[in-house]
Amino acid sequence: MPTAPIAAATLIVAYAVAVSTGSRPAGGVVLAVGGLWCIWAWQRRHGRRTATILGCVGFGAFVLSHVLALAIGAWPSVLAVAAVVAAVTWTRADSRRPDITPEIGPEIATDGAG
Repeated sequence: MPTAPIAAATLIVAYAVAVSTGSRPAGGVVLAVGGLWCIWAWQRRHGRRTATILGCVGFGAFVLSHVLALAIGAWPSVLAVAAVVAAVTWTRADSRRPDITPEIGPEIATDGAG
């Protein structure tokens, strides 16, 4: 499953929740859940370095959206940084094969017993 759309949607949905509920903490919960899931997926597929880099990109985009909103408005700002996050995530993670081979579970004995 690609993480780029999830990372971008996390920023958009988190802002939508904050605006629609009037609760910034509710938007923060959405941002945290989506962000942590992406970091988990990146770490599992590509290692700690990629997860850290992309996590910092997401956090930086969150901060930048607040600054950019002063110039172009909140929604355009959120959509712009979400697009950047999607593009960076796609190029740094989703378009590449996983760097880490998933662990294979224990093999089932096939000696005919049981």
